[in-house]
Amino acid sequence: MRIVLLGPPGAGKGTQAKELVSKYGIVQLSTGDMLRAAVAAGTPIGLKAKDIMARGALVPDDVVVGIVSDRVDQPDALKGFILDGFPRTVPQAEALDRMLKTKGQRLDAVLELKVDPSVLLRRIESRIEQMKLRGEALRADDNPEILKQRLEAYGSQTAPLVDYYRGRGALRTVDGMAPIDEVTAAISKALADAALQTGSAGKRAGKASVARKSASKAQKTAKKPAGKPAGRVKAAIKGRSKTESKTRSKTPIRGRKSTGKRVVKAAARRAARGPQKGKKAKSARRLTK
Repeated sequence: MRIVLLGPPGAGKGTQAKELVSKYGIVQLSTGDMLRAAVAAGTPIGLKAKDIMARGALVPDDVVVGIVSDRVDQPDALKGFILDGFPRTVPQAEALDRMLKTKGQRLDAVLELKVDPSVLLRRIESRIEQMKLRGEALRADDNPEILKQRLEAYGSQTAPLVDYYRGRGALRTVDGMAPIDEVTAAISKALADAALQTGSAGKRAGKASVARKSASKAQKTAKKPAGKPAGRVKAAIKGRSKTESKTRSKTPIRGRKSTGKRVVKAAARRAARGPQKGKKAKSARRLTK
């Protein structure tokens, strides 16, 4: 099963990804982790990314897609994967679709965890207060202002993916504001619906293929009756021609050729006797010419 998880920061993607990994035996793929692993492994695409990052530039989409492509070919991803944090933009989504198509694969579902940004901000503020009361150290992302900036970035860059995948019939939206167990159950139902839809689409495609083959076969069959009589006529004519040719070859040649030979021989005999007088001499001369 191949899944993309969409949702703003704090929507609970990490929690639900772990549930999916456990349930389906697939792997969770993070672009950040994949990028670091490729650089550490020294793969050709990893070295290219390393040079780009060393210059302080953003890693371009084609490099990211190349890293994802290498990763999904590894044995642990053969059963499927969850992409978290990728794609982030519509061009990346288009590149992902092309890459999967070259592998004969496709996404089974795109899950959107829909949340209210204002509620997320209140949640992070409440969590910060509780952590302070317990004396716990705050993480770098436990900051309302930083979260607000990340939400704005998600809205401008990643949210258009929702329309992109909805237009392709792959999007499944789940209420991310519900309790965790309810979100997990809703995701399971969404994936079951997606599998059912994919199966129905496959059956329809199969039936359409069978129908096209049957139509092609019927068309070829319809053309044969018109061609067969012509073929039989040609064969009959050819056979008759052969018969006539054999008959002519067996018939003895008589008539002019045979008669002509006798006349020539007679003229030769007269010429051997010497010159003749009158009509006989004229006739002999004509024949010897």
